[in-house]
Amino acid sequence: MAVAEQLLDQVKTYNPDFDGEIIESAAAFAKTMHEGQTRASGEPYYTHPLEVAGILADMKMDQATILTAILHDTLEDTPATYKELSTKFGKEVADLVNGVSKLTKIESQTVEGKQAENFRKLVLAMSEDIRVLLVKLADRLHNMRTLGAFKNPDKQRRIARETLDIYAPLAERIGMHKVKEELEDLAFSFLNPEARESINARQNFLRKEGNDVVKKVIGHLEKLMKDSKIDAEVTGREKTRYSIWKKMQRKNVAFEQLSDIMAFRIVVDSVEECYHVLGVIHSNFPVVPGRFKDFISTPKPNGYRSIHTTVLGPENHRIEIQIRTADMHYEADLGVAAHWSYKQGASGADLKDMKKFRWLRELLEIMEQESKPEDFLENTKLELFADQVYVFSPKGDLVELPNGATPVDFAYAVHSGVGDKCVGSKINGRIAPLNTKLQNGDQVEIITSKTQTPSPTWERFVVTGKARSHIRRFIRQQQRNEYITLGQAMLKKIFQQEGYDYTDKAVAGIVAQMRVDDVDDIFANIGSGHFIAKDVFRTIFPAHKTEAAVAAKENDPDKVTYAKRPDDGKPMPIKGLIPGMAVHFARCCHPLPGDRIVGIVTTGKGVTIHTIDCETLETFADTPERWIDVSWGEGPDSPEAHVGRLEVTITNESGALAALTTVIGKNGGNITNLKIVNRTMDFWDMLLDVYVHDTRHLSNIIAALRATPQISSVERARGR
Repeated sequence: MAVAEQLLDQVKTYNPDFDGEIIESAAAFAKTMHEGQTRASGEPYYTHPLEVAGILADMKMDQATILTAILHDTLEDTPATYKELSTKFGKEVADLVNGVSKLTKIESQTVEGKQAENFRKLVLAMSEDIRVLLVKLADRLHNMRTLGAFKNPDKQRRIARETLDIYAPLAERIGMHKVKEELEDLAFSFLNPEARESINARQNFLRKEGNDVVKKVIGHLEKLMKDSKIDAEVTGREKTRYSIWKKMQRKNVAFEQLSDIMAFRIVVDSVEECYHVLGVIHSNFPVVPGRFKDFISTPKPNGYRSIHTTVLGPENHRIEIQIRTADMHYEADLGVAAHWSYKQGASGADLKDMKKFRWLRELLEIMEQESKPEDFLENTKLELFADQVYVFSPKGDLVELPNGATPVDFAYAVHSGVGDKCVGSKINGRIAPLNTKLQNGDQVEIITSKTQTPSPTWERFVVTGKARSHIRRFIRQQQRNEYITLGQAMLKKIFQQEGYDYTDKAVAGIVAQMRVDDVDDIFANIGSGHFIAKDVFRTIFPAHKTEAAVAAKENDPDKVTYAKRPDDGKPMPIKGLIPGMAVHFARCCHPLPGDRIVGIVTTGKGVTIHTIDCETLETFADTPERWIDVSWGEGPDSPEAHVGRLEVTITNESGALAALTTVIGKNGGNITNLKIVNRTMDFWDMLLDVYVHDTRHLSNIIAALRATPQISSVERARGR
């Protein structure tokens, strides 16, 4: 076992006290367990875990991690048991191997679902011990290095995409930049080999042409350091092919237009010297505005520390310079692995200290909120890829959020309870809307109320997965409660019409038959339109052949029910509805008080209100059981605002749009949306959404617009 001997020699270089016998024992155990298994390349399978262990040995990882790497596939792919591993190699190693293993085969119909579910288990395992992730990343790195052995290009691309979507961002998040860059480059070679080769060829050309420039810059910087009596190591480093490609895509520029494909690094002995070097650099070269970042005073969440600045260097070449200490440089390459190598003497408790990794706890919280693995992956992708913005709490705590985050995202980042009760915000001491995009350095204060609940409208502008998952969960629960109330009332009405006394026991008897979990599920399905109330009744009483001759009249048919509007929770006075009904206004006809209306039980929405002449009603002609006879009731003292839609044509002349908005405003309307649908030299056609009280109010606005010279025509929109 030459590979095992090589691994042992590698481990001994940084820790002569390593237990060589247990390493050899683990290698022999893995070989025995994987006997007969081969990789796509034809090599014996046991060579793979030894190579993974070698990658971790390069990081100088502790003994338990090396053993875990050697054994990481034994629980999943061989007859080995947890008890066997625990007896032979100790509970710590057995737990780590168990964490890396997939535990069970994932049953999912889609590749995306499998990927999301695997990621879910990976994050769960990480919550126990971050070393699980280190082994998983090393495992993925070796798999990517040998991905060419697969003959199926689709499989290669799928694995490469998964690497780029999940594993490279995770490596970056824990500061392992070397691993991240290699994973990206390897994935790039399978996903876009032509682009990678093109950049590679261009780099080779520039390397020959610009060799002198790099040497000149390094020489100039070394002379500056020497003249300033600073003991420093100066190096030049090319940016990776994938990072160059990303910048070309992001900035929409050609390779030739990129001016900073080289980065120069100055490594010194102390933090004080870092700032001394910065002063020397800025004193001798013009600084490029907006390209200075100090990650020493404010480290990244993954612990990365360095100073970045871009200047116009020798011969006016734009160069990026990174200034850091030797320790910072070591941590920048290895991230968390640098903290937990054997040299640190870290204890088991230290290894499980997850306080630095707030992002991981947030992923776990998202996972608890999301019911579908696909939703979880969507939200975690948001977390992993978004650029960051740093804001402060009123107490001065630094909070990291994705770029484009709002006060609602901030509130949920502080605590889910704060997010749920959020009613307003102050940014830098001033009241600001909840959809305001936060900027770096903003100080954010959240105003809360005990009576507040999450608003469905928040989902339109929040960007963090945590905020979105909490809002969606609340909406689902709120809608479900409304559907349960509506469904129960509809079923009770059928019981009454057919001359039966309603009992919950009768409904409970068909729970298994309807393939649901409980009685509330039946009510919710009726309320949402997935079940028809009459069909449920017939299931309860299959022998019932004839309906009651006369439906029992309601005690008060003219009673006005204030049903809740789901978008804002405000009451709507409508006759014929059951209290608690979830109600939506149809967007096809925009019904207003004064219109003749009808209610349609719509799958997944509750009741949708249409005008009686809406063309959409034709689609429900064959399902009369969905129709509900409703009408407008008397409203509260302050009339409720409803949306009326207008089709307007105005002349293309100065002041026409101003005249349109002025007339609507003077007549008590409020424009909520405006869309120009057609433009010509002489006329503009547009759709207007206007808040009005009823049809009479809308008619008054239409009459006033028709009397305005700049308005060519105006009609109430019926079918858009």
